[in-house]
Amino acid sequence: MACGSCGTGKPNGCNSNGGCSTGGCNRLNVHDWLCNLPMTDVENSCKIIEVSFKNGSRKDYYRNTTLQYLEKGDYVTIEGVGGFDVGEVSLTGELVRLQLKKKGIDEWNPDMKKILRKSTDRDIETFKFNKSREAKVQARSRELAIVLNLQMKLSEVEIQADGKKATFFYTADDRVDFRELIKQYAGEFKLKVEMRQIGIRQEAAKVGGIGSCGRELCCSTWLSDFKSVNTTAARYQNLSINQTKLSGQCGRLKCCLNFELDTYLDALQHFPDNAELLEITKGRASLIKKDIFKNLMWYMLEGGNKHYPLTIQRVKEILRLNAQGIKPDELEAVDVTSNKPKEVEHQFVDVVGHISLKSLERNDKRRKEQQTINKNQFQEQKPKQQDNRNKNRNFKDKPYPNQRPGSLPNK
Repeated sequence: MACGSCGTGKPNGCNSNGGCSTGGCNRLNVHDWLCNLPMTDVENSCKIIEVSFKNGSRKDYYRNTTLQYLEKGDYVTIEGVGGFDVGEVSLTGELVRLQLKKKGIDEWNPDMKKILRKSTDRDIETFKFNKSREAKVQARSRELAIVLNLQMKLSEVEIQADGKKATFFYTADDRVDFRELIKQYAGEFKLKVEMRQIGIRQEAAKVGGIGSCGRELCCSTWLSDFKSVNTTAARYQNLSINQTKLSGQCGRLKCCLNFELDTYLDALQHFPDNAELLEITKGRASLIKKDIFKNLMWYMLEGGNKHYPLTIQRVKEILRLNAQGIKPDELEAVDVTSNKPKEVEHQFVDVVGHISLKSLERNDKRRKEQQTINKNQFQEQKPKQQDNRNKNRNFKDKPYPNQRPGSLPNK
């Protein structure tokens, strides 16, 4: 089965059984680069299968005791709470063993649940019917929580494939007493209820969306380990501490602030320490920012508003002179404008049908100038034409004295 809205542009999806390159069929997948290799030792290979639920928003590991051959995208029936559940195979083979080691899961854990069989048509039919109930159950469960005035937010409801159990995922700032809520849920939906609290970032991963970069959220596509993010990462990268720009859709600081932090920390090792203040004859210069891409340090004198870019060598030299009690006369800033490359318009910019923005602006300017010239010429010619009409008018055309307009002259 394929996703309904696939990134390939096909109306019914790509039909690749959850293995398309866009990641829309199944999120948080691991690329199985061993899938095309033949299996030589089946008995000693990894007997653990990774199964995903809700299009990859939740994954778990199950033991394949029957050693039946399973491929990525197959639907399997597994052990559930008081019944069975249906999931989709997302990873098989030796890569599952690496994932278990990465997440600290014991491969020989006897409590690990088992895979019962490949899903039959009846299993899949029951699975689809119960999944179609989730939207209505979620809407009704929110109404019941509002009636009880509970300070919590229900983000998702997941019903087991056999319809005997439902898991309610919620977020809350404080501890919530939902004992009365569970009773109402069990009586309303006739299900075994499990309440599971999740964090704000996990909620954003379940909901999904588009980030400020224009791509899908990292937490809903590939990011599974949420590390703490603080404003120190933004300061190292010379970003303005603007809460609205640095926050993601979850309301917390963006996880991508940590992606380039190690690169910045490695580059900042070449910059001198304790270089926040420099002493010169004109006064004291304070550090504004560090540019790791150009290896420049920007300073500003007290009482002024001009920024002076200095090289790392110049800053170290001034610090050495200040340590000796010497104040240099000038900062000797670098001319950053001279190194700026000139914008050159390509000669054949319109050959392949692309029109540059500069050419459009130039044509628009020429058209406006030509309209102004034509308007001025028209205004200059209009009085001349009026004078020529007055000169060429015949005397007979003028009415006689005491004559009504439009009547014949008196003989």
